[in-house]
Amino acid sequence: MTNPRAELTTVGHHINGQAVPGTGGRMQPVYHPASGDVARQVVMATADEVNAAVAAARAAFPAWAEAAPLRRARILNAFLALLNEHRDDLAAMITAEHGKVFSDAQGEVTRGAEIVEFACGIPQLLKGQYTDQVSTGIDNWTMRQPHGVCAGITPFNFPVMVPMWMFPVAIACGNTFVLKPSERDPSPSLFIAQLLTQAGLPPGVFNVVQGDHVAVDALLAHVDVKAVSFVGSTAVARHIYETVAQHGKRVQALGGAKNHMVVLPDADIQQAVDGLIGAAYGSAGERCMSISVAVLVGDVADAIMPRLAERVRQLVIRDGMDKAAEMGPIVTREARDRIEGFIELGVAEGAELIVDGRGFTVPGHESGFFTGGTLFDRVTPVMRIYKEEIFGPVLSCVRVPDLGSAIELVNGHEYGNGVACYTRDGNAAREFTRRVEVGMVGINVPIPVPMAWHGFGGWKRSLFGDMHAYGEEGVRFYTRQKSVMQRWPESVSKGPEFVIPTSK
Repeated sequence: MTNPRAELTTVGHHINGQAVPGTGGRMQPVYHPASGDVARQVVMATADEVNAAVAAARAAFPAWAEAAPLRRARILNAFLALLNEHRDDLAAMITAEHGKVFSDAQGEVTRGAEIVEFACGIPQLLKGQYTDQVSTGIDNWTMRQPHGVCAGITPFNFPVMVPMWMFPVAIACGNTFVLKPSERDPSPSLFIAQLLTQAGLPPGVFNVVQGDHVAVDALLAHVDVKAVSFVGSTAVARHIYETVAQHGKRVQALGGAKNHMVVLPDADIQQAVDGLIGAAYGSAGERCMSISVAVLVGDVADAIMPRLAERVRQLVIRDGMDKAAEMGPIVTREARDRIEGFIELGVAEGAELIVDGRGFTVPGHESGFFTGGTLFDRVTPVMRIYKEEIFGPVLSCVRVPDLGSAIELVNGHEYGNGVACYTRDGNAAREFTRRVEVGMVGINVPIPVPMAWHGFGGWKRSLFGDMHAYGEEGVRFYTRQKSVMQRWPESVSKGPEFVIPTSK
């Protein structure tokens, strides 16, 4: 297998169907996390380059919006075929720049492809509703129409999947799109743009601008950008939401998370351990749906902690391209140092450090950005390691006496992204599902990421905006409803009517 972008030394933009090297002069290194080496440089877009991308998208919009929905879907279907053909190429790019293990990167591409599959069927969801004779001689129907230029601002942890939460749905609905991916792992976005072009997507419908806050600010304020989607930290999500709303645009901004997994005393202990290990330490904890808090109910804590600690110590941590690897490196040195700073903080706060992942090295990769799995017990809700999003392989265990206390604990947290409950009691599961104040719930499923047609989104400070990502919610986000009332009166006028039309 070859990486089709391994030869790149500089990562630029994709504007109006063409690769654009960038002229801003500012660059930022892109690292290979497993070795710590600089792999390439990414160009930081200027405001003028963002304007050029938006202008290309605006120019492409009228013809693309007028294209039959089936024609748009057929192009996406061709893209889907290319995406599946190049799944391993994209996965290798993800592992090279993000660090997650290759099998996990393959899974990311597959989940992104599922959104494209959903988008291929959007013509069915663009149908309006029709009422004959809503009033005397008057028919009423609704239609859904695209906004125009839409923008997506996406994080480093899923450089393929999260953009595909956005642009396939947006362009299937007739919009054009400008993507601003993370500058930490920018290469997959350009390869995606090439595949879309190869699939027959017209120039300007999909554009990529690399960059930092300069590019983001230019997109947020641009008068021709009509809708903005964002995934990232809560602080930035709130800023995005407030700024875009002030400019009168549609916005969905998905923020941070502190996902809990509640383990009831009747749960299968080994299943719960396996669920916690995979959900807490997969992708080195750099997932917005990672489990970072285990809520251990009653005496299950004493049964589960020894097995959990043993399994954390056994984690196979290597270069993500190693087939035996269960966990790879952290994306950057700064991110690793931040994570290990939280571990030091947890010790200072009085949490019981069961497994310490700090200072972990991989032979032959001593300069890589590795940390080991960390496990805390007897964490309390007042501790910062409980309250704040660490975004790393750190699992905090909290002990509570009963299910009611567990639900109260989860509901009291400012984040409400995802939650899981392990139990063999159907009534307890039903009670938990109904009472918990979280957007995505798993029963004996540790990472309850909804499938493509259901939509993704949290509650509370995990989502700013009122529509979730992808699924039918995504179709509603990327379109506007228009209601039409129509009458064909007789040729002889009956005079002015001063009463609002009614059903009489």
